[in-house]
Amino acid sequence: MVMLKKFKQVQQEWGGSSEVIDHWLETRQALLVEYIKLAALQPSSSPSNVITLPTKDELQNFSQHLVDYISEGHFKIYDMVMDKWNSTGFQTTEEISQTYAKIVLTTEPLLSFTDKYAEIGDDEELESFESDMSKIGEVLELRFEVEDKLIQLIADSLAMPPGA
Repeated sequence: MVMLKKFKQVQQEWGGSSEVIDHWLETRQALLVEYIKLAALQPSSSPSNVITLPTKDELQNFSQHLVDYISEGHFKIYDMVMDKWNSTGFQTTEEISQTYAKIVLTTEPLLSFTDKYAEIGDDEELESFESDMSKIGEVLELRFEVEDKLIQLIADSLAMPPGA
């Protein structure tokens, strides 16, 4: 899985550089684990032509992790970064603001997925589940890529506080 490989590279590069970044990466790892579990349950024809789909609980669990990840990024992690910057006198740059805005653009498609699947009934058909999971994988990959850029910008800024 490409996302997992990229995650490991980011973790090796930036892990341990800041408690804010470590926390962000731990949260991402938990989401990736849930995504991989759910992706592994995608419809597949077995020899008996039985299609395996995730259960309501599995969909709700992933949806909850996704909402938690989004919320944590927008509220907790961003606030942690701002507090750290404020304590060093750092001011956000246009590049950081634009990068964060790109992350925000991925939020709506992710929340749409959770809206669709978080409250799905036991007997509801999951006709578009496979394509929806593929789209969510692409959106997560894009989000992680932009977050990685933001992590680099944050790490660089924290390593060189103003006046240093």
